[in-house]
Amino acid sequence: MTTEPAEAGPTPSDFIRDIIRADLASGKYGDRVQTRFPPEPNGYLHIGHAKSICLNFGLAVEFGGTCNLRFDDTNPEAEDHEYVEAILEDIEWLGFTPANVFYASDYFGQIYDWAEVLVTKGLAYVDDQDGDTIRAQRGGFGKPGIESPFRNRTPEENLALLRGMRDGEFPDGSKVLRAKIDMQASVMTLRDPVLYRIRRVPHVRTGTDWIIYPTYDWAHGQSDAIEGVTHSICTLEFADHRPLYDWCLDHLDLPRERPVQIEFARLALTHTVMSKRLLRALVENGTVDGWDDARMPTLRGMRRRGYPAAAIREFVSTLGAAKTNTVTEIEYLESFVRTHHNTHALRRMAVLEPLKLVITNWPEGQVEHVELVENPEDPAAGVRTVPFTGELWIEQDDFKLEPPPKYFRLSPGREVRLRGGYFVTATDVVTNADGNVTEVHCTYDPETKGGNAPDGRKVKATMHWVSAAHAVDITVHLYDRLYAETRPGSDGNDPVVNPASRRTLTGAKAEPVLADTKPGEVVQFERLGYFAADVDTPGTFHRTVGLRDEWANIQKRNG
Repeated sequence: MTTEPAEAGPTPSDFIRDIIRADLASGKYGDRVQTRFPPEPNGYLHIGHAKSICLNFGLAVEFGGTCNLRFDDTNPEAEDHEYVEAILEDIEWLGFTPANVFYASDYFGQIYDWAEVLVTKGLAYVDDQDGDTIRAQRGGFGKPGIESPFRNRTPEENLALLRGMRDGEFPDGSKVLRAKIDMQASVMTLRDPVLYRIRRVPHVRTGTDWIIYPTYDWAHGQSDAIEGVTHSICTLEFADHRPLYDWCLDHLDLPRERPVQIEFARLALTHTVMSKRLLRALVENGTVDGWDDARMPTLRGMRRRGYPAAAIREFVSTLGAAKTNTVTEIEYLESFVRTHHNTHALRRMAVLEPLKLVITNWPEGQVEHVELVENPEDPAAGVRTVPFTGELWIEQDDFKLEPPPKYFRLSPGREVRLRGGYFVTATDVVTNADGNVTEVHCTYDPETKGGNAPDGRKVKATMHWVSAAHAVDITVHLYDRLYAETRPGSDGNDPVVNPASRRTLTGAKAEPVLADTKPGEVVQFERLGYFAADVDTPGTFHRTVGLRDEWANIQKRNG
């Protein structure tokens, strides 16, 4: 795997950076700035995670601090080592290296000891009620909570029961440990939240050492404190959890200054879902080929499709950190991808839906080599030679027997330019039994070599082509939105996948040098878009983005 270095850009300014600068000025944490990225290893990272990764690692770099990767592995039922390895690789691919790699399970012993501290202080109790009852008793906004009948157990009784939970004396789900806070609190997370539950599920790292597992709310802040995190950056849905984060830490003797939780708006894109539940369902029911399907918003999927890490970093950096959730047009992300590839991608010619073009006055057996630039945006990339012969492949759409108005490509009697080659004029066609054109005959003007006429005459269309004798066969995947809806799921229902989200073309034709394309490399198919060579299957290409700047059109429409 090739890792692109995360380049430095202009110093951004936002409310998170203002908080950090103020803390440094006051000496709240001395001169330390420490962040963390805490994914749960129950799926693959998606583009939404990229925003958090870039923010947490970027802050550490900007302020001379450190950023750790900490796996939130408190739910053994859904977690797998496969996801751990994938997350490590994706962070590296995105361009970042954690200062340390930790796991919440590293701290299970200390977190449990702190639970006993709360119990001894009378700040936690063991509840024998089931989950549905506990949820119902929490009440809601404007609806009072109901205290558990087990809430007033003595600290001694609770401590014995907690140790019994730990030691396997009770069946799964029969008891939980809850914080004893306030069942009438306006903040719902403070209504005696669950801290521990019994689950006899082997853990990927601790095996069967534990049969009780802490909840995220109980493990998160304590893990931050153990590691010395100063600024715990979360997305906005955790804002309601901050009072509980603070409450837990305030009632413990911590090894150092208490971290502060700061929330920012998560990334949301049009035509995209970032729910792990929905993404996992797509994989498990076979709607997509896997977590790395090129239609998926996972980093693996985007990488397969040809999204460069540098473009993703620049995109999320431009969005910045805000306090209000908004939805960003996916075309905006695509504009960064297109801009990157316009600068870096080599140009190639490929014909996706081929139609034979025969030059009837071409000298029999003659092969010429035309010279084409590799990338007009990068003179240092040089030039390449492409074979030109009397039988070529052109796109079916580049010929019309009966051209519509304003159609300037090839039609009977019309002259066009073949890219880097010659002017040609269509003279005749061959059709099949159904009347479909299977072959176009034309003549060429030998005086127009290189695509220019010495007499100065102009043509209105330039077409790409591939020599039939030298063409290599390729398979091409063309993509539309995975979800046709602009805001999939906004009506409260699970969104429906666009049945036309992928179209596969076999037997496409390409110039011979395309066979040398490295796995994962992105090239521009002239006039067609940017295409990435599949990382596993030689000769297969994924359309990354088209050439048309749809983001610019959106801006124009919006004034």
